[in-house]
Amino acid sequence: MKIFLDTANLESIKKFNDMGLLDGITTNPSLMSKEGGNPKNAMEEITKIIKGDVSLEVVSTEYSGMMEEGKRLREYGDNVVVKVPMTPDGLKACKSLSSEGIPVNVTLIFSANQALLAAKSGAKYVSPFIGRLDDIGQDGMNLIKDIKEIFKNYPDFKTQILVASIRHPLHVIDAAKIGADVVTLPPVVLDKMMQHPLTKIGLENFLIDWEKLKDKNPDIQI
Repeated sequence: MKIFLDTANLESIKKFNDMGLLDGITTNPSLMSKEGGNPKNAMEEITKIIKGDVSLEVVSTEYSGMMEEGKRLREYGDNVVVKVPMTPDGLKACKSLSSEGIPVNVTLIFSANQALLAAKSGAKYVSPFIGRLDDIGQDGMNLIKDIKEIFKNYPDFKTQILVASIRHPLHVIDAAKIGADVVTLPPVVLDKMMQHPLTKIGLENFLIDWEKLKDKNPDIQI
């Protein structure tokens, strides 16, 4: 399963990319706004740092605007995937952009019907928002199961399931068990995935024992 980081924060992107953990990046206008500064500079830098797919989102809600913005966003790099909303105009833009060889991520997916239609329109990725479904009392992971089952029935679909709105590490494990293609998660969740109290305790014990050994053998080296 691929791991994308859902952020526009350059420090976090560099940190996790240097660990070899990142297969791509997803962004949106909210994430860009959170970081402040000029979004153009941020997008230029992100597409240089990351070799994998970088989803950059349009802000227009009409077909013509999506097409214009999508083509502009693609100029940031060959690894740019244009993110469009799950709307009639978004699907139309998805079909047109995909036909021109520009990959598309259809976002704000909340039902299997929407995912099916996005795949039919030629989307490279569909982004179901599981955390937001959980927030309203629905089981977001059931949606991933439904989409996975539907796509499996039709091998001609090349659309990948990009699980979005990840809230905690268990979401990642559940998505991996189902067989989702990608998860995109905020830096705080990726940090938590690396942590376990027994790892910390084990390392502390190793270092304590090493110091004891050094006390007896001052010249010892690894």
